[in-house]
Amino acid sequence: MTEQQAARNGARILIIDDEPANLKLLDKMLSAQGYQQRILIQDPREVLPNYQTQRPDLILLDINMPHLDGYQVMEQLTGLNDPLLPPIVILTAQHTKDYLLRALAGGARDFVSKPFDRNELLMRVRNLLDAQLAHRMLHSQKDVLEAMVRERTEELHHTRLQVVQRLGKAAEYRDEETGNHILRMSHICALLARRIGWDDAQCDLILNASPMHDIGKIGIPDAILQKPGKFEPPEWEIMKTHAAIGAKLLEGDESELMRMAREIAISHHEKWDGSGYPHGLSGEDIPMSGRIAALADVFDALTSVRPYKKAWTVEAAVDLIKESSGKHFDPALVDIFLSELPNILAIRERFSEEPGAH
Repeated sequence: MTEQQAARNGARILIIDDEPANLKLLDKMLSAQGYQQRILIQDPREVLPNYQTQRPDLILLDINMPHLDGYQVMEQLTGLNDPLLPPIVILTAQHTKDYLLRALAGGARDFVSKPFDRNELLMRVRNLLDAQLAHRMLHSQKDVLEAMVRERTEELHHTRLQVVQRLGKAAEYRDEETGNHILRMSHICALLARRIGWDDAQCDLILNASPMHDIGKIGIPDAILQKPGKFEPPEWEIMKTHAAIGAKLLEGDESELMRMAREIAISHHEKWDGSGYPHGLSGEDIPMSGRIAALADVFDALTSVRPYKKAWTVEAAVDLIKESSGKHFDPALVDIFLSELPNILAIRERFSEEPGAH
């Protein structure tokens, strides 16, 4: 026996007819041909539950039956929207054109006339089963390929996230900050994004893109970047270039993650009143991702210890943010920030610095 014959003989065939004699005859014919899984149904009301549990590969269906006729049974089956709905063969003594067209329109694939011709019946059953089993095989292969592509895509996404996070940490360590700053800042960004109505995918993007906000500091000389005191005007001009440097570093990758990371890097030092840098954008011309990152970054920077400053109290930082509403920060975003302050402080606690982190 070939592999194809074995698969065909193991196929499940659902036979529906209200006449016991017809069921017996069909069962005998198919059994003699080697078909091992035959499901006999006399009451058409039992078709749907049997279909859902047995998952047949072929259906032989009578049309004229009590309770539910064949058309109603086909309507129930097509209503399941099963992408692998098996072929339906109509068992009928009717041969009028309208009758057959209605059956085809209802989902039938073929016909077998009553009284049954054994060779005709077996030929139609074999051909339709071969087609359905091939369809199932292709569908299974498609699922396997899709799963492989999905797994590979997730792996690439995870790798990209790892690169982003490590580069973000590298920039922070050069600035003598800690990796926990970007954890706190990025989670605050995601919290604010969710509150303004961003969906899960967008919140995930800003969570993973915002750690790159200061990646451009990699290009700033140590003498300026790590200067403990106030910058001289020329030094400040150099320091401000880190936004453009960051955007340049993040060019060339058109993934959503890198596009948002680039957007944040170039815009998180812009200010609502237009006094920020590098482009002096104001109001809603500043990308929302940049507005969110600016607020999260400033709050965490103010309330964190640095080698050149002590941490501000939460109260002092909140007072500054209130004063800067409509100047530095988007006023609507400040309102959301204040309403979410308990959750923001919970994030600070969750990612607090360990002793000796500096």
